[in-house]
Amino acid sequence: MEPNRTVERPARRLPLWVAVALSLALVGPTLAMSGNGQGIIGTVGKAVPLVFLIGLVGVALIGYGFVRLTRRLNHAGSVYALVGVTVGPRSGFFAGWAMLGAYVGFAIGLAGLVSDFTNAFFVELNNGPKGAIQISWLVVAIVAVALVALIAAIDTKMIGKILIVIEGIGILGMVVLVIVIFAKGGAKSTGVDFSAFSLPDGVGFSGVVTGVVAAFLSWAGFEACAALGEETDNPRRNIPRALAGTLALTGVLFVVVMFAQTIGFGTDTKGLTAFQTSSNTLGQLGKQYIDRPFGIVMIFAGVISAFACLLASATTAGRLLFAFARDGFGPARLAKLDGPSKSPRDATWVVLAFVLVVNIVVWASGWPKMGTGIPSLDAYFLFATAGAVSLMLAYLMAEVAAVVFTVAARFRETRAGEGGRILGVVLPTIGFAVILIVLWYNVKDQKHPWTSPAYIGLGWAAIGLIGALLATTAVARMRRSLAQELGITVDSPSSATPEPVGS
Repeated sequence: MEPNRTVERPARRLPLWVAVALSLALVGPTLAMSGNGQGIIGTVGKAVPLVFLIGLVGVALIGYGFVRLTRRLNHAGSVYALVGVTVGPRSGFFAGWAMLGAYVGFAIGLAGLVSDFTNAFFVELNNGPKGAIQISWLVVAIVAVALVALIAAIDTKMIGKILIVIEGIGILGMVVLVIVIFAKGGAKSTGVDFSAFSLPDGVGFSGVVTGVVAAFLSWAGFEACAALGEETDNPRRNIPRALAGTLALTGVLFVVVMFAQTIGFGTDTKGLTAFQTSSNTLGQLGKQYIDRPFGIVMIFAGVISAFACLLASATTAGRLLFAFARDGFGPARLAKLDGPSKSPRDATWVVLAFVLVVNIVVWASGWPKMGTGIPSLDAYFLFATAGAVSLMLAYLMAEVAAVVFTVAARFRETRAGEGGRILGVVLPTIGFAVILIVLWYNVKDQKHPWTSPAYIGLGWAAIGLIGALLATTAVARMRRSLAQELGITVDSPSSATPEPVGS
């Protein structure tokens, strides 16, 4: 760290529910349930709820690693610090860089998705495209980014309230819809068909894994609350609870809602085709099983859920950028806390400026072409998928960190028995294998590296890897900075017992 660069830490004043709100908003339950099931039907047929159940098991393995780490270590840089302290500063920089790219990629894509959902809402409100209000997607993206910039300048607790209200509307609507679908017995042709939890004939391992990959990515961003580790009250208790709570809530919700949607459309060929071709499953089923106004509300819930995801992505990316800058990897100005809540406002604004510039370039160039025929939706699929691949690499490093944390004497948990230590090695190791499978199935069929979202995500991570290998002086500074910020003597393992910094 530069000799004249002071370390600023946010006050620990955020309650547990704010941490849950951030993770919940980044997962985006309403958004995920409106559009993530359609792409799975082609590979697993009616077994959509089954692959979501398998995906939940996989993401829970990763969540266990994060829970184990955040019981002792909390930092605004999330995996940047969790990996940096346990595995080493070079690995930490690589992991943090990959996660930063993920959240920035999500934010870029979500600005376009807010635009697409907004125009789709106007079409539905008009009961058809003829005469419906349609706004240039760039204009909507600019307005959305500007609103996020304004909200980012206010109190962090207020941001949490906004996020929890937005996602709460969507979740409440989904619960009502699920109850009605079950009460009416699902589609008349097939009813409540529990065979959706078994594989149809002809679906092999490759099809299951392909489907699970798509389901697995629905939970991307569940760990966002780890970036609030320096702002949350009693983080060693509340951050793990927020992580576990987010996974438990979304896990049950996703499996149940996907089952309800599958039987709602019907498990026969006609029903699955309707499911697969639906542009917004919650809105369509809402109109079919309740009434048109309810369907419109569910489509609007998708709009605001996409906006909440954008807000959560930018907020989390801003905290990662703040953590980098505080350790000398960026301008000193970005390491400052501003506003009444003393949050990294300027770092978040830099992220949003970058998001806006990229969206302007995409709009002006007409790139990318992802096959949807809708420019804003093409941008979403490219950048969100690239971000998800980059995030998988950050998860991969977090699993390594969880194993090192368990076996290293300097991090030994005195209250953890032998059984706990065995789980601390076995479960993250299985999670590591799951992530490798997910990555492989994301890249194995890609033929055009320059336009492939998977290769763009890998390319971003490769830049971070090169930087980590070459920046010897900066890495040494990072080691000292993390030691100061976490109260750990990183250079002297024997005395590296974490101290409760500000908790």
